[in-house]
Amino acid sequence: MELNKKALKGDIFGGITAGIVALPLALAFGVQSGMGAAAGLYGAIGLGIFAAIFGGTNSQISGPTGPMTVVTASMVALIIAEKGSLETALPTILLCFILAGGFMILMGLFKIGQYIKYIPYPVVSGFMTGIGVIIILLQLFPMLGYTSPKSIIEIISNLGNPLSNIHWPSVALTALTMLIVYLFPKITKVIPSTLVALVLVSVLSLVFSIDVAIIRDIPSGLPKLHYDIYLAIDDIKIIWMPAITLAALGAIDSLLTSVVADNVTRTSHDSNKELIGQGIGNVVAGFIGGIPGAGATMRTLVNINSGGTTKISGAIHGVFLLLVLLGLSSLASLIPIPVLAGILLTVGISIVDRRGLSHIGKITKTDAIVLITVLILTVFVDLLQAVAAGMIISSVIFIKQMGDITQKDSTSTTIQTSQEAEKLHDRYHIALGIRPYVSIKRINGPLFFGNSEYFMQLSKKVSEDIKLLIIDLKHVPYIDQSGLYSLESIILNLEQKGVQVYLLNLQKQPEAMMRNILLIPNVVEINTIFDDELLCAEAAKTYIGQLIKQI
Repeated sequence: MELNKKALKGDIFGGITAGIVALPLALAFGVQSGMGAAAGLYGAIGLGIFAAIFGGTNSQISGPTGPMTVVTASMVALIIAEKGSLETALPTILLCFILAGGFMILMGLFKIGQYIKYIPYPVVSGFMTGIGVIIILLQLFPMLGYTSPKSIIEIISNLGNPLSNIHWPSVALTALTMLIVYLFPKITKVIPSTLVALVLVSVLSLVFSIDVAIIRDIPSGLPKLHYDIYLAIDDIKIIWMPAITLAALGAIDSLLTSVVADNVTRTSHDSNKELIGQGIGNVVAGFIGGIPGAGATMRTLVNINSGGTTKISGAIHGVFLLLVLLGLSSLASLIPIPVLAGILLTVGISIVDRRGLSHIGKITKTDAIVLITVLILTVFVDLLQAVAAGMIISSVIFIKQMGDITQKDSTSTTIQTSQEAEKLHDRYHIALGIRPYVSIKRINGPLFFGNSEYFMQLSKKVSEDIKLLIIDLKHVPYIDQSGLYSLESIILNLEQKGVQVYLLNLQKQPEAMMRNILLIPNVVEINTIFDDELLCAEAAKTYIGQLIKQI
């Protein structure tokens, strides 16, 4: 009973903390979507409560996200251009959101969630970086004191106009907001820096009557149900493709966050159930006039780090936002648009995959080509087409590379354990006295995007008694960027558990890749790499012997 009370306390604190972080982001994403700040808040409430209850990731916090808002803004602009105004286009827009949620539910029912893990890392990296770039570009006009065009091409081609007549009060508020977001955590992390920036800069703007655009009207009271979506049934032909795009993006966004949550909490999510939960959340959000969303990585990590462990924390986060809507909507309407621009600029910067970009000259040329291609297509063409193109290019390149590899064991990847591992123990002359503390795993075949998620399970299968894991890579002729980062995560996770990792028989291409991104020697030390089985066995005996003496 005491454990339940402790878990409930953590869920309450985690949910409220995540709600505090979500508040400024929900308002900002609502404005960016073209639907208004209230729509962002409605979306966060609907998704926050229902995706948590019906989803498959215990600690997941859901709501409007950067990638989803980018697609939403584009779709909203398209439908408004067709219908003439937001008011006349609203039933069609909300039907699109509800349809997207329906597609996500179908994806979960047809168990499509399990295939998300096959997306190569360069595709994810290029995609996320492209989203970050789009968010940054969309905030340039609001930062300069103007309303932003919805098209990236229009933003780039018309940027000279606001630059020639900059509204400096808007720039100042945006810069101050960003400064607080980045610097306040150095003082304390107890209060989210985005909330501090939102409140302080908004109050400053009000006190000194700074002439900048503000959010204006946010309806008070409970969101109203939109029954008028039936009026838009005839518009299915123009919204089914945007709905599929939103559903696919929401699935990718949510399940990537679920994987992050799993790595932090050492749990396993149900990907298909998560898609069903996200779909239900988006359907509810659409019916109450909210923008669509997905699992939010930053807010999920805030929830976990604040003690949230069950679905209750996600629901509490949504209820907290509902209470804010009921009690503080009049104050929220006074928030300056440049403040939201500053918050979104920091979001865009954080979404950019700096690690992937920093390694672009050190990974294989093919991975770099995929990353850059997906990045460019994401920014200038279409998000779903970018992912599809990245998947096709990755698959074709991988088939070509595997055709070039003539090693006998390169056609499949397995992790050998049990009886095979026992034989390896004997061959390495590991003494009976240390046998319970050592595990040996042999990997057969390339480590690439198709099996990197499977390989990630290796760290979870190592028993608590093991103090040293030897990974035999004799039959691993090739490793791509996904495999590299999976190997890095495994080693770091095992080290956190107190398990030393030795690499045996490391082949030329994997070793060169690991050295290129400084995985060797920053994570894998030189003295833990062996190309001789007997030397590895002796080092293992020495290491375990020293551990036994310390005990």
